[in-house]
Amino acid sequence: MNTSTVLFAFLLTLFAGLSTGIGSVLSLLTKRTSTKILSVALGFSAGVMVYVSFVEILAKANAALVSALGQRAGAWAAVGGFFFGIFVIALIDKLIPSAENPHEVHTVEEMDGKSESHKSNLMRMGMFTALAIAIHNFPEGLATFTATLSDPHLGIPIALAIAIHNIPEGVAVAVPVFYATGSRIKAFRLSFLSGLSEPLGAVIGYILLHRFFNDAVFGFIFAGVAGIMVYISVDELLPCAREYGEHHLSIYGLIAGMAVMAISLLLFL
Repeated sequence: MNTSTVLFAFLLTLFAGLSTGIGSVLSLLTKRTSTKILSVALGFSAGVMVYVSFVEILAKANAALVSALGQRAGAWAAVGGFFFGIFVIALIDKLIPSAENPHEVHTVEEMDGKSESHKSNLMRMGMFTALAIAIHNFPEGLATFTATLSDPHLGIPIALAIAIHNIPEGVAVAVPVFYATGSRIKAFRLSFLSGLSEPLGAVIGYILLHRFFNDAVFGFIFAGVAGIMVYISVDELLPCAREYGEHHLSIYGLIAGMAVMAISLLLFL
């Protein structure tokens, strides 16, 4: 496999993961989080991921598995890999130790940390949210990395979509930590570090699997990636987009994301 492609895939994954730091900066340097803009952005991200999962990634997974296993067995394996990806990310969500929604947006004004007990609770919330996001981002990193290895042009919009999705996660970590400690540096650092699990997932996945890459393994991983991305979109991005803004804003963003993804795929035919 081309070294430059592997490096490019890693850099894209690093960019997507460290976008939690963008959310941290936005929350700490602005007085009000623009939830309408965030609603459209999250809807856009969901549109990109849903469209590319069904139209491109799952199709490529099916083609690779059919080539390796035959028409019937390959088609079943592609469907099995898709739902296996959904099962894995759903299980991670279920096991995440967080009493708070890690995707809930807060502005700086919403938390003042007046009492010591409140500060302690906020710090605990920030730490657990950072842990939840780190665990959750691990398979996302493998998804971005694998997609880029298959097709660098495909990896760019996927990385961008996941980066948008990571921005509110950075907000969710930074705000409670800031009010618990009073330190913008500590808040930014923890938020930034929570995103490192994304490139870490890419590196570990590559080290473990690159020797075994063939059509069957690659196809099954790709099908799982499609399942992970669809689950993230349906379970997180769309509900959060609707919560942050007006219902139609998230739908407009969704449609725009699908349109941009469709055009970008057509341009590279």
